[in-house]
Amino acid sequence: MNDVTSSSSTAMTRPPRAQVGALAWMRENLFSSVGSTLLTVVCFYLLYRVFYAVLSFAVLDATWVAEDGSGCAPNDGACWPFVFAKFSQFMFGAYPEIERWRPKLVYLMAIGALVPLMFNGMPEKRRVVMWLFGISAALIALRYGYEWAGSVFTGFTQMVDPLFLIAAVAVAGAGSVLEERTGKTAFAIFFFVIFPILAWILLVGGMFGLTFVPTHLWGGMLVTLVVATVGIVAAFPIGVALALGRRSQMPIIRMFSIGFIELIRGVPLITILFMSSVMLPLFLPPGWNFDKLLRALIMVALFSAAYLAEVVRGGLQAIPRGQFEAADALGLNYRQKTGMIILPQALKLVIPGIVNSFIGLFKDTSLVLIIGLFDLLGIVRQNMTDSKWYAPTTVLTGYLFAGLLFWLFCYGMSRYSQAVERRLAAGDRR
Repeated sequence: MNDVTSSSSTAMTRPPRAQVGALAWMRENLFSSVGSTLLTVVCFYLLYRVFYAVLSFAVLDATWVAEDGSGCAPNDGACWPFVFAKFSQFMFGAYPEIERWRPKLVYLMAIGALVPLMFNGMPEKRRVVMWLFGISAALIALRYGYEWAGSVFTGFTQMVDPLFLIAAVAVAGAGSVLEERTGKTAFAIFFFVIFPILAWILLVGGMFGLTFVPTHLWGGMLVTLVVATVGIVAAFPIGVALALGRRSQMPIIRMFSIGFIELIRGVPLITILFMSSVMLPLFLPPGWNFDKLLRALIMVALFSAAYLAEVVRGGLQAIPRGQFEAADALGLNYRQKTGMIILPQALKLVIPGIVNSFIGLFKDTSLVLIIGLFDLLGIVRQNMTDSKWYAPTTVLTGYLFAGLLFWLFCYGMSRYSQAVERRLAAGDRR
């Protein structure tokens, strides 16, 4: 009896703290040897220097309240009043101020469709809506209570549109409830078919009593999101079709796919955009012309599709031949075999590569400046020449703001792709 008791107590004894938990992980991965310890110390020192330098410039030494650039000149930190004053231009460019409710409505429709599409299950959607609600409530409280919040929040909270935030929360919640009742297919049809038409009508106008707004007045984040969204949505099906075409047994389709992919991948995007803006009109019949933004959208989509095709082809080649033979044994035709068995597995394997292409495309939108379209980075650079806001740190502040926005979008895409990978790989775990 004593032996059983002693063995039971021994089995329930916890391991030493030095062998489990954060301390054990640090000892094994960061301080396992003298060389590893020295490398860890050096890396931590470099990270500290970089982090402290960024923190000092962006927060500690920054100017938060100023009427013009002269108020920022005495300090060595960021000139955030420049961003606060130009924020509306950074978001919409020269889009008429009285008509800016139209792009805001497009953003709301996108939120109402994307939240139900991107998240499965009502608990996840509720969590997203609650996050939106919490952020909105905090920002609204800061905006109307900035007197007690301090001067640091004064300019920042002036950029917040309370009505838009409340509407975004309401639309995301209503869309989630509606998707649960109607199904994801209805929302996919809305986002990929109906939404682009409505968005173009709202943004351009010229019909249904809407004032016509030419695309050369668009700018800032509006152009960045339009180019990136259209490029991503259009490039994906084209890239999949090119990947399948390159593996086709039909010589004409295979040769066309190979020729297109190799031609586009052999030319820089700047050259393709320049050709679409300057050279393409020379080959069109007299009186024919395309909108400059539309030409850029087409070329960006085709350029991204060529790279995406090779990513998808890598996934197709990774599928074991037994999957093809099993589909043939079931008597499935090419469309059924590809759409139901081969392509879903291939796309799941190359999610990191697909998202990497999308992130690269999002950052490449800044190249549209070469053809006279002012995206976020272009608008920021244009406003740096404003003599009213001249200060030694204005330029660096503008680039820091643009880089922060690009990083937020790219990091969000990366994190969401990791969540999708974990969800799709759940059935593969043993």
